[in-house]
Amino acid sequence: MTVAELVQRQWGDHRVGLRSHDTVLTHHGIAAGAAARAALLVDLLPRGAEPHLGVLLDNTPEFPLWLSAAALAGAAVAGINPTRRGAELARDIVHTDCRVLVTQRAYLPLLDGLPLPGVRVLVTDTDAYRELLIPFEGAKPGEAVARPVRPDSRLLLYFTSGSTGAPKAAICSQGRLAAAGASLVAHFRIRPDDVHYICMPMFHGNAVIADWAPALAAGAGVALRARFSASRFLPDVQEFGATYFTYVGRAVQYLLATPPRPDDREHRLRLGFGTEAGAVDAARFEERFGARLVEGYGSSEGGAAVQRTPDTPTGAIGRAAPGDDLAVVDPATGEECERAVLSPSGRLLNASAAIGELVNRGRSPFEGYWRNPEAEAARLRGGWYWTGDLFYRDADGFLYFAGRDDDRLRVDSENLAAAVIEQILSRWERAAGVAVYAIPDPVAGDQVMTAIALREGATFDPVAFQEFLTAQPDLGTKMPPRFVRLVPALPLTATNKIHRVSLRRESFLCDDPVWWRPEPGSPYEPLTPEAVTALDTAYAVHGRSPRGPGATG
Repeated sequence: MTVAELVQRQWGDHRVGLRSHDTVLTHHGIAAGAAARAALLVDLLPRGAEPHLGVLLDNTPEFPLWLSAAALAGAAVAGINPTRRGAELARDIVHTDCRVLVTQRAYLPLLDGLPLPGVRVLVTDTDAYRELLIPFEGAKPGEAVARPVRPDSRLLLYFTSGSTGAPKAAICSQGRLAAAGASLVAHFRIRPDDVHYICMPMFHGNAVIADWAPALAAGAGVALRARFSASRFLPDVQEFGATYFTYVGRAVQYLLATPPRPDDREHRLRLGFGTEAGAVDAARFEERFGARLVEGYGSSEGGAAVQRTPDTPTGAIGRAAPGDDLAVVDPATGEECERAVLSPSGRLLNASAAIGELVNRGRSPFEGYWRNPEAEAARLRGGWYWTGDLFYRDADGFLYFAGRDDDRLRVDSENLAAAVIEQILSRWERAAGVAVYAIPDPVAGDQVMTAIALREGATFDPVAFQEFLTAQPDLGTKMPPRFVRLVPALPLTATNKIHRVSLRRESFLCDDPVWWRPEPGSPYEPLTPEAVTALDTAYAVHGRSPRGPGATG
């Protein structure tokens, strides 16, 4: 099917289909609103232009309406990240050949003075915008098309959320998005009476592919939160009757850091689906809120997917999705890594040999990047799809996420993965959030550093922290952090992922309190200005710097 067909199917359905705090629309109202916007888009697009529009919005009702409109018109939506600024923001809009940009008044200052030749800007929360739509209010789905709608028609141009370099606009067709939605409907048994709570940003693929698309495919309702708010999560879920939501990055940690309430379980929520929560926080979430979290793996590019099965062990993501031939490969040699050896407690005993990059050796649904053949070639080296993510695989074929490729650490010639250490450190009851990252060692390789955001009212006790580390059976001898930075809150990207680049660049040369161990196994003590001076000298002797982009070994 196409997404356009799913939108057209809403016509005549007068159940509530979309709710926000100031708007209620039926499914029919969504289809009618999408048809009007599709007609307006076709009228605005210059002859011969790519049918692309940029959407620079919070999660307002206009965002799913324009997604639906683009599907009906055979156009494509570029999700524009509102945390981008200046030349970078202009580059994203121009690079994706957007001739129409849909935004809101709050974001107009971001556009002041930007070179956006030939781009028509529509400001949704203005009288002028509402008047612009009036002539098209009688339109019906399918009447106005910029290009014929087929399963291979481009629908999404969603930028990757990498922290360095120019983002790449991954292409997602109508057929792939519709298929992704249908797959999640079947996998999670989503019903028409479900309500999908969308609190992750819709300019990112997670919210659209894993939340909006399955709701559309099932005929379920959607509830919108303009921006993620940990304190408003439970009230929203209760008010909207939400049954399903998605999350990425550290969202679950922030939900767990909110004060417990007596009505924590008084809701309809049954399932959360996302990435990077970890087994410990997933268990805490279910114990507190009574709703299950399911960790999955996939990307906006669609190059590889891992699905959870009922027999998936704790800590694992699952096995390869149907049709994928996934392997964990050493990128230096192209050879498959050893299977993981796990202790009875789940500790990975051969990390250096078992952790590698996840690749798809089968036929990949990856549809490319918009106007970026170099990036496509890097993804498809040797006929395989290289994910850029670290995994390990146990003897039964279950896959475990071990972090991004640039989250690899090399300590005393041993390869480590930041995500594995983070999962262990996040058990510390005083920690509300944990980030682990590499900083250069003065001589060679890396040292382990962690940033910890403490729970409200908690203090850092170096003796208690050391006792906690000693008690963890799966914490390898190279894993304990040498440096501990105490932060008010972890720096996050717009998609709630840890911004490790900024942490690595600051290293221990920051304004926050830092504790360290001068020697392996020694007690933690405050990092004094005198100690920093001595460390700077040690780095200088070997021509190195404590600041760095990541693993340098």
